[in-house]
Amino acid sequence: MSILINIKQLSLIIFCFTTILSCNSATHITYDVAIENINIIDLETGQIDVSNIYLKDGLIARLEHVVENSNSKATQTINGSGKYALPGFWDNHVHFRGGDSLIAANKNFLKLFIANGITTVRDAGGDLTSSVLDWRKVIANNELVGPKIFTSGPKIDGPNGTWAGSLGVDNEEDITNALDSLQAIPSDFVKIYDSRISGANYIKTIEEAEKRNLITSGHMPFTVELDETVDAGIDAVEHLYYIMKGCSTNEKEITQQLIKKEIGFWDAMPLLQSSYSDSTALATFTNLKEHNVFVVPTLHIGRVLSYLDEVDHSKDDYLKYMSTGIQQTYQGRIDRAKNATDKQVADRKALDHFFSELAYKLNENGISLLAGSDSGAYNSYTYPGISLHKELEAMVNTGISPLNALRTSAYNGSKFLKQDADYGTISEGKNADIVLLNNNPLEDITNTQDIFMVFSNGNQHNKTDLNQLLNSAIVN
Repeated sequence: MSILINIKQLSLIIFCFTTILSCNSATHITYDVAIENINIIDLETGQIDVSNIYLKDGLIARLEHVVENSNSKATQTINGSGKYALPGFWDNHVHFRGGDSLIAANKNFLKLFIANGITTVRDAGGDLTSSVLDWRKVIANNELVGPKIFTSGPKIDGPNGTWAGSLGVDNEEDITNALDSLQAIPSDFVKIYDSRISGANYIKTIEEAEKRNLITSGHMPFTVELDETVDAGIDAVEHLYYIMKGCSTNEKEITQQLIKKEIGFWDAMPLLQSSYSDSTALATFTNLKEHNVFVVPTLHIGRVLSYLDEVDHSKDDYLKYMSTGIQQTYQGRIDRAKNATDKQVADRKALDHFFSELAYKLNENGISLLAGSDSGAYNSYTYPGISLHKELEAMVNTGISPLNALRTSAYNGSKFLKQDADYGTISEGKNADIVLLNNNPLEDITNTQDIFMVFSNGNQHNKTDLNQLLNSAIVN
């Protein structure tokens, strides 16, 4: 156990100690905020308990069942009757990117996250690291409204990678230098991308990151088999293409075809899908679970992109929050959808349906899923904030229970980043990042959007505040 205690935790320890003494002297305790008679959803058990939550210095200082009647006092009291409390939502896959001209547009996304009850985001690589670090600092100092940001910093890829700002690696020295630079930021995890990196350098990057006790996630080059990636020590797999590959009875043969450049990434999709095997999948699921590998399905964006040919997004409500510059980045995917052949369109939709079934099977086999929207520039019509709720809906639509879907947000997200001592559940001593909902999300997952109040970084935002945030984020 680490002996390091942050200032907030130390403050709470001192407060609790003095509280014990004050009780003996019959003095009254005064908390900052009391949320009374609130239905707390326990994400570990699914139980709902009517309790009072007491907040002090941005932490959850005390939880008490309403029957305890302790006479605790607070400077402010909030009536939580009929409301439901959850840890603030986590979006476990977002992007801040697009170059200097889109810094302001990306900064505007921060409002959309808080307005949607998202108190933490995992930035999975981009080219605005300096800005992201600045935002993180001023948010922590309460000089800017926004979620807590955990960031990978730049992605690691091969030379001349697809995404601007990526760290290109072509040999072991490059890998060492890349990891050194990420630790110097310091980044919160290492994100590896697959556009140019060789299979050997990909595996080596994971292994070297493991030696440094760094958390890793990423795409996987199709020239590598999934078991190799898992055995090397990857901590999370972004998207389901790579999981599907590991569930194919022909993975070895298809991998060799890719190595020899006889086929490409998209050529491999129908081959992998058609050779899916339940027995092979079960072995893959077992390996993933034994190695505690998290999987980020990104179902919502998959569906949006698969149906660009059918759905008219010109009247989307969230377009008004997207700058002209952001909307211009959508055009690449839109054009590809327009120019796709009938077979390519059909294949993409079949793959979207297949991924829904795969996500359900992963959940049923005990794999820890992470809810991530993949929102940001270039990802057409996948809007920051609201898309996390759409991802939870997409999970439930596969057959995953609302409770398990809710776990994929803050609960699993905090475990993946090893932040669960401070986040992920409503527990004494943890950060008071809390969302209050008007209705029970265990009965209807869309109730995650029916927000009564958000607590984040020691601040509270009622419905009026949240609406003002949305209004101030309008750019069109």
